Amino acid sequence: MTGASGGIGESVARCLADYGATIAVHCHKNIQNAKKVARALGHDATVFQADLSEPSKCTALFRSVVRKYKRVHALVNNAGIYESSPLSRDRRQWIKDWQRTIETNLTSTGILCREAVLHFKKTGGGRIVNIASRAAFRGDDKDHWAYAASKAGMVALNRTVARAYGKENIYSFVVAPGYVWTPMTEDYFRKNEKKFVATEIAMNRVAMPHDVAPTVVFLLSGLMDHATGNTVDINSGSYVR
Repeated sequence: MTGASGGIGESVARCLADYGATIAVHCHKNIQNAKKVARALGHDATVFQADLSEPSKCTALFRSVVRKYKRVHALVNNAGIYESSPLSRDRRQWIKDWQRTIETNLTSTGILCREAVLHFKKTGGGRIVNIASRAAFRGDDKDHWAYAASKAGMVALNRTVARAYGKENIYSFVVAPGYVWTPMTEDYFRKNEKKFVATEIAMNRVAMPHDVAPTVVFLLSGLMDHATGNTVDINSGSYVR
């Protein structure tokens, strides 16, 4: 479970642990909270730290998890960044911003999916859930080109994996959240929640991480395998496809 030290990732990890799963808790910088999460999860949950913007670290991360547990049954690609990069920014810096977002959000997902598929082919199969965004389908604002592109890439990658490896019992899904109240968005929603709810979504409150988590658990349960390749939207009716 990448990005499991807070927000959606932590909530998914806790929900999976409630059903008996053993979680490899990935984090980047928030190591102390990741340790707290792992202790709360039990079931031999262990923290693995890696900077997913570095491709070699992605490979090392998955292989470290395999060394620890011997068998991995599921991969959840949740870690990501959402960094503003206006067009007025210096060209070289804009390109660096683009590359960092693509590497962290998309390239890492591709590498981890590759490692997972190779592992699953040897061990009889497995499941992948990629946490994308409604931005994959509707785009994002003018300062977040790379974010929208990275999430759209996750959707295409997911479909490829699902179509290519289903006969080997490897299943892949996307969950596409919209606005979710997480530590990253908390300040914004505290200031703007009433106006936001009135104008942006079709429900009376903003989604919380625990509103996303059960869908991931369901997709990993084996009860939804014939939905492989599909995307589940969880965006409070703010964007309906």
